[in-house]
Formats: sequence, C-alpha cells, structure tokens
Amino acid sequence: MGYGGISYRRRAERKLERDMNAWFLYAVGAALLYGLHQIFTKMASDHISDGLGGFVVEGTAAVTILVYLAWLRFGGKWNQTASSPGVWYSVLTGICVGAGTVLFFLLFQKGGPLSAVPMILAGGAALMAVAGIVFFKEPASRQRVLGIALALAGLFLLKK
Repeated sequence: MGYGGISYRRRAERKLERDMNAWFLYAVGAALLYGLHQIFTKMASDHISDGLGGFVVEGTAAVTILVYLAWLRFGGKWNQTASSPGVWYSVLTGICVGAGTVLFFLLFQKGGPLSAVPMILAGGAALMAVAGIVFFKEPASRQRVLGIALALAGLFLLKK
C-alpha cells in the first residue's frame, strides 16, 4: 500500500488517465477534421487544378487560424508565444503541409481512391512513431514496433 491507502501504481494509472483525457478529445477532433479534409480534397480535385486547389486549401486554413488568433486576442485569452526555433519548425511544417496538399490533389486527379488515404496516412504515422522512438526517446514497445510494421505493410499493399 502506498500513501493514503492507494498504491503507487494505481496513482500512476490515474495520472495517466487524466493526462490522456486532457488530449484525447483534441485527437478525436483532429482525426475527424483531417478525415473531412481528405474527403473534400477528393471532391475538389475533379474541379480545380492541384496548385490552385492547394493554394485555396492552405489560404483558407491560414484565415481559419487568423480567426482563432483574433478570438484569443480579443476574448482576453491570449496565450501565444514564439521562439526562433519554434518559428522555423513551423515554417518547415508549412512546407510539408503545402507540398502534401498538392500531392493529395495530384493523387486524386490521377485516379487514386479515397480509401487509400488511411494507408498513406499510416505511412506517415509510422514515420512519426520511428521519429518518436529515435529522436524523442519515446519507449519502443512491441505493440508500437508492430504498429509501425503494419502501417508500412498497408502502404505497400496499396500498389496491388
């Protein structure tokens, strides 16, 4: 038994639950919105060129974020900070998102199926998982390594 009749392990489990609950709804929202993002990209790709479509997508995204920043600023909830490395990593992120958006337009315009997107994104998830393990020293559990292998297998199965 630990402090107050609760074992150390149980307290750690409760903390982990609280931490997960703090970000889980954001994860669900992001998954829903990125899923809709790909559906709308597929629908748009038949009616707009890849570069112009990507520009409209990213321009609209920038305006959406600007509205969020205005809401924070004028709502008295401003909590935004920046550093030089943060700005540069954000620029690299923007380059990746912009180029990725153009590639998705091209994928759909060349006849790529919407049902392929989850496997493509799983390839990206595998890259993120490897980076987490190698660069951010996150634990490499059997489940995580198996997930990486299955994500990569799904990506290669798309060619069939």
